[in-house]
Amino acid sequence: MKNITKYKKAPRQAWSANTLPIKSLSLAFLTILSIQNEIVAQQTQELKYAKPSWFFGVAGGANFNFYRGSTNQLNASFTPPATFHNGDGVGLFVAPLLEYRPANSKWGVMLQAGYDSRKGTFDQVNTACDCPADLTTKLSYITVEPSLRFAPFKSNLYLYGGPRLAFNLDKSFEYQLGINPAYPNQTPSAAVTGDLDNVEKTLISMQIGAGYDIPLSTDAKKTQFVLSPFVSFQPYFGQNPRSTETLNITTIRAGVALKMGQGKNIQEATDIVKDREVQFTVNSPSNVPGESRMTEIFPLRNYVFFNEGSTEIPNRYVTLNKTQAANFKEDQLELFAPKNLADRSKRQMTVYYNVLNILGQRMQQNPSATITLIGSSNKGNSDGIVMAESVKSYLVNVFDINSTRIATKGQEKPNIPSEQPGATLELVLLREGDRRVSIESNSPDLLMEFQSGPDAPLKPVQIMTSQEAPVESYVTFNNKGAGEALSSWSLQIADEHGKTKAFGPYTEDEVKIPGKAILGSRPEGDYLVKMIGQNKSGKIVEKETPVHMVLWTPAKTVEGMRYSIIYEFNTSKAITIYEKYLTEVVTPKIPVGATVLIKGHTDIIGDETYNQTLSLSRANDTRKIIENALAKTGRKDVKFEVSGYGENENSAPFENKTPEERFYNRTVIIDIIPANK
Repeated sequence: MKNITKYKKAPRQAWSANTLPIKSLSLAFLTILSIQNEIVAQQTQELKYAKPSWFFGVAGGANFNFYRGSTNQLNASFTPPATFHNGDGVGLFVAPLLEYRPANSKWGVMLQAGYDSRKGTFDQVNTACDCPADLTTKLSYITVEPSLRFAPFKSNLYLYGGPRLAFNLDKSFEYQLGINPAYPNQTPSAAVTGDLDNVEKTLISMQIGAGYDIPLSTDAKKTQFVLSPFVSFQPYFGQNPRSTETLNITTIRAGVALKMGQGKNIQEATDIVKDREVQFTVNSPSNVPGESRMTEIFPLRNYVFFNEGSTEIPNRYVTLNKTQAANFKEDQLELFAPKNLADRSKRQMTVYYNVLNILGQRMQQNPSATITLIGSSNKGNSDGIVMAESVKSYLVNVFDINSTRIATKGQEKPNIPSEQPGATLELVLLREGDRRVSIESNSPDLLMEFQSGPDAPLKPVQIMTSQEAPVESYVTFNNKGAGEALSSWSLQIADEHGKTKAFGPYTEDEVKIPGKAILGSRPEGDYLVKMIGQNKSGKIVEKETPVHMVLWTPAKTVEGMRYSIIYEFNTSKAITIYEKYLTEVVTPKIPVGATVLIKGHTDIIGDETYNQTLSLSRANDTRKIIENALAKTGRKDVKFEVSGYGENENSAPFENKTPEERFYNRTVIIDIIPANK
């Protein structure tokens, strides 16, 4: 604008009808060109380049050579009168280099190939005439040195190492014999020069080293220069220059490398990755509430089963050390129960395989209680008593139970055997169940209510497991490609009312967040999820997607109970043992208007049809006892559902792989379901 003002102040005769449009157009053109240049300059100034992956350059430095060993005969025509040993020297190293190291990796490779001088001067020695002798060698090589490069924490410091392949280039020497100092007027001998013989044409050795990259260029330059001081160590292994004598060389190299490479435009590279690879999706599970759960009272058999041929407690039983035993609590067994609460078999086995720990704690709490351990083995009484002693040893050494409170005994058959006289079928399974240690006691603190005698089960264990939201219920945010394309990303999650919660930042491709962290106490809701990322050039990337979220809720806990009673093999007479328990413990827990589900089961031993009848008979006997107990109190408000499943493995509470599981499948399960309120 200053120029325009100046033109207007010029004398009027300087203007004409033709010159005004031309000068105006020229002025406009210059103004536009100036603005364009400023824009181009600004764009150029904002360009940034990534670190190069490929570098080319040159390395140079000094070899500090240390000669060790002995050398005497220099070649076939000349052998000095004295042997030379140690020496040292400094030689030149210079080589072009090639380096590849991806910008986002700690690893890379290097290659140097060039001139490598290993010259040196031996320590002066005295000959027989008391004359000093000196020897200098000018060994040099063409060296090829590939190396693996590693930069800890992706820093500028790097370590490298690899083989060295050297081809001999020069093997000359110079020998000088001096004069005896006692005769200073003597004329020195002429120096002897030549080539060492028996020099290896090729050497294969190794090197390790470290360097530090010092950038000489900013990321605004496409061509970037790096200065790298380095030091390396090349031990004498493989560096015996001659095939005769013991001469070897150790070298320490110190130098500097100047490297250059070309980086890619960060903006262009990042945009390509972002557009092609970053895909943002959200997966929110439906989180339908699980099945109802009940407090379970697990029966506890008074047996420890042993493997065939072993008198050691099987490793499927949980054994503790003394510190763990001191902290063991029977009422905290639910902490060890499996998270899959539908798997009753695993919950029951968690209880059963802790039977020795439960027994140990109960004996600690009841110091007057005593037990007898009876080991049953078809190999005889002595084998059975060793089994019993292994159980006693565990209780004494781990739970500090006084040994006088535990008696042991051995016998061939348990008091209530599974294998009956004359039996011919499925003997392997039956005998597995008879190889056991039975726990007998008359102490009511250890036993099931109203039970006594040698076959009385131990007191049941009650479990009410707590439920936590499983990982499968979490909301999954998948930002595929973010690890490569974005330096970081965050989430902003807004509900229907615009209330926003922020999460992050993250660097990984996938993130899982518990629904409760988003929903709080809300059972469900509609949300707008915004992913905000920053690519490697600093540009902000945003993606949005709507999603409906449902809060995971635990399975409903019914105010009901589940009891189990267990039978011996092929019998239902155990029902008489449990009659008082069913009458005085289970029946009073049945609320008004409840439904009682009674399910009978057997193990897989025996005929399938017979087992079906046996399981239903056990279930009906249980129903009869409970009905009679209710009738004595004048109650007729309870509904019963009775089923017999036999050995049906699809309905069985447990598998049938171990004797413990088969014994627990000889059961009737009683579920008490209160009426809907």
